[in-house]
Amino acid sequence: MRMSAGSFARLRPMRSLYLLLISLLYCAGCATTSSGPDYAREKRWAEEVTPGLVVGEAVTLRSGEMPGFLGLYTPAARTNKGAVILVHGMGVHPDFGVIGELRALLADRGYATLSIQMPVLASDAQAEGYPELFPEAGERIDAALAWIRAKEKGRIAIASHSMGARMTLAWIQRRPNAPIGAWVALSISTGEIDDLPRIRFPVFDVYAEKDFPQVIARAHDRSLVLRGIPGSSQAMIYGTDHYFGGREKELAALLDQQLARELR
Repeated sequence: MRMSAGSFARLRPMRSLYLLLISLLYCAGCATTSSGPDYAREKRWAEEVTPGLVVGEAVTLRSGEMPGFLGLYTPAARTNKGAVILVHGMGVHPDFGVIGELRALLADRGYATLSIQMPVLASDAQAEGYPELFPEAGERIDAALAWIRAKEKGRIAIASHSMGARMTLAWIQRRPNAPIGAWVALSISTGEIDDLPRIRFPVFDVYAEKDFPQVIARAHDRSLVLRGIPGSSQAMIYGTDHYFGGREKELAALLDQQLARELR
């Protein structure tokens, strides 16, 4: 069937209206699926983790207008060597994996620990979406630092794993004069720490023999950065992977060795 020019002219506005409708529907879909802090997921974890705590106690930390978030505080088992704020990796909770192990192991070695819940995305989110959470992650580190300074005497370090190390790096970029004694970057997930500003505390870069490819490949680049920061060093934990499974005690001993002189 042939259509006249007038028929096509009448169809153009209809086509434009159709395309506008499709665009609006697409944007609406984007809005409903856009990433953002998943506070409900955090709440579920707090409800699961808190009743089963064997070591330490659950505390609620607050900063600004954000909802309260979970912290797991463990006092030092013996003479206090200082305090360590622990920052977990992507999409987990403060009693998970290597961070969950370190909060108890470091307490046994004389450090008060505060492991904090970092903001998370939905469970199907990818790492590329996490930088949008970095500002809130920084606010949580600020809140944890204020809380532990009011609770504990002595100097404070931060030890952060994987995505948590990226969050901590972003916080240090914003607060290069933060009152901490050291930063331990455990297998920073990008493998990069080359955007560090001028800071007054050492950085300890620790990674695993079987770490993520980018973490291993960029180890030398990180070591070059560390040369410009007095007191900093790099170490590799043998016989384990990015999550330090099975080598948590060796890792805790290494951190004790690195932090003891910085926090005294």
